Amino acid sequence: MTKNDIKKDNKIWYLISVICFYMLKALYRIIGRELTVEKYEKFMQFVKFCIVGLSNTIISYVTYTISLYIFQKNGLIPDYDYLVSSVVGFVFSIIWSFYWNYKKVFAEEGEEAKDKKKGSWIPAFIKMLISYSFTGFIVGNGLLIFWVRVVHISKYIAPLINLIIVIPMNFIINKFWAFKKKNTETEKKE
Repeated sequence: MTKNDIKKDNKIWYLISVICFYMLKALYRIIGRELTVEKYEKFMQFVKFCIVGLSNTIISYVTYTISLYIFQKNGLIPDYDYLVSSVVGFVFSIIWSFYWNYKKVFAEEGEEAKDKKKGSWIPAFIKMLISYSFTGFIVGNGLLIFWVRVVHISKYIAPLINLIIVIPMNFIINKFWAFKKKNTETEKKE
C-alpha cells in the first residue's frame, strides 16, 4: 500500500488518513509485516467509528449534563434525575450515531450500494437501536446505578467512567451485527 491509495474526500479527512497511514506503516515495519490496503481500510473504519463515537459521546454527555442540571435546579425527580437524564442523552445520541455510522463508518461504496440503500437503513437502525439499547441503556444505566449508589461517584463523572466499557462493546456489536455486510458470494450460490 502507498500513500496514493488514500482517497482524497476532503482535506481534513485526508490529513487524518495520511497521519494514520504513516503511523500504521511505521508500526508494520517495526513488526516486520506489510501494510495492505485491506488492513489499512479496516483500521480506518475503526478510526471513523472512534471519531463518530467521540462526537456521539460529547452530544450524549452534554445532553445528559444539561438535563441533569435542569432536573436538579427545579427539584424534579431527585432520586432518579440522573437516570432520566441518561435516557434523554441516549435518545439524542442514538439518532446522531446512527446517521454517521450508516453514512460514513459502515457505508458501502459504489452505484450498487446506492441502489441497496433505498430503504435498507431500517433493519440497520433497528439492529443498532437494539445493540445500543443493550450497551448504552441496560449496561450503561446498570453501571450508572452502581457508580452513583454503591461506589458514590458523582452523577456527573459516572457516565464518563462507563465509556471504557460501553464503547468497545458498541463497536463489536455494530461491526459484526448491526452493520454487517451480506456476503454476496453466499447469496449468489443460493
